Amino acid sequence: MLEKRFRNVERAADAAGAFIRIEEPGFADRLALVIAGLREPGIAGPEFVSEITRRIPSVPVLVIGRSGEIAPDYRGEQVRFLPSYANNDDILAAAWEITSLAHPRVA
Repeated sequence: MLEKRFRNVERAADAAGAFIRIEEPGFADRLALVIAGLREPGIAGPEFVSEITRRIPSVPVLVIGRSGEIAPDYRGEQVRFLPSYANNDDILAAAWEITSLAHPRVA
């Protein structure tokens, strides 16, 4: 769904893969947004978002929450939370808004 609206979408299979990618030279400089919708084992949820925002504080993070999670579970000036029941249109609209505000040339 994201590829329909955005030119370059990179995926990581899990949190470890995301951390590896952002450590690649120059990769984090090209990021306009990180979308975290973690349903895999391992580091997840608030811990993942906290670590991502520590490593790349200038990049906004859109969190697609899991069942039972609420916005206060996630902290950070650059963090936006959508509940688990958000639909594709909600996710696309939030991603578009965040990237347009943070990086006007991305839109």
